[in-house]
Amino acid sequence: MPKKEIFCPVEVTMGLIAGRWKVIAIHYLFDGPKRFNQLQRELRGVTHRTLTKQLREMEGDGIVLRKDYKEIPPRVEYSLSPLGKSLKPILLALHEWGEAYCKKEGANRIK
Repeated sequence: MPKKEIFCPVEVTMGLIAGRWKVIAIHYLFDGPKRFNQLQRELRGVTHRTLTKQLREMEGDGIVLRKDYKEIPPRVEYSLSPLGKSLKPILLALHEWGEAYCKKEGANRIK
């Protein structure tokens, strides 16, 4: 199957951060590096498999950095790359828009 051509920069951005948990994981990583289990607890509801998959995708896209300390027991930390950190103004704008929407439309409209 041929790769789909992308003509819109918004589509590129959405393709990189699409996924139920990616944007939220990025949000929590703005606070600094997190170990896998700490990130999973903060995300409440994400499965181990799903979080692993989405972190690997973001690592492959250059948004997230994975640091393996090569210790026993294993210790791995995830942090944002400079590219990932550059998403902060975008996510803050989404946050502000969402707050304004909730105030205008009422939080009960959001599913």
